[in-house]
Amino acid sequence: MEYPVYRRLMTVNVASRTIRRVRKLLLYGTCVRDEYPELFESVARDRVSLAVCLEDEHMNTVALKLASILARVPLDEVVVLTVDGSPHCIQLHMLVEEVSKIIGGFKRVHLVVENGKLIEIPEECVKICRYLTKIKRMLTKPF
Repeated sequence: MEYPVYRRLMTVNVASRTIRRVRKLLLYGTCVRDEYPELFESVARDRVSLAVCLEDEHMNTVALKLASILARVPLDEVVVLTVDGSPHCIQLHMLVEEVSKIIGGFKRVHLVVENGKLIEIPEECVKICRYLTKIKRMLTKPF
């Protein structure tokens, strides 16, 4: 199956025929496609791939767009793919968790690229990264 892979989330209809047919979304940081095209293509396969750059859009508008899609289309999964370490891209992971909390859950997969490799990040890690005091306690706890 081939799908358009260079579309922006904010320009796609929330009940697009392609989304309704495929029911699997890949939300990716635009720079992943540019910097790691092979990794991007491997994850994009059989998913509707929609680009997001949180340097261009506010996370609240992206979250509302995703929630609007999920309110209309019962998705099988949402995969988030970003580079690790970007203060903008981490927001994409956080907003997907927030939308899940608001609408009552859906299958989500968080992936980051580090040193040219794909690494899956558990949902719990994404949730914890919002709380600097929790991270501080974890780092200062004796082993």
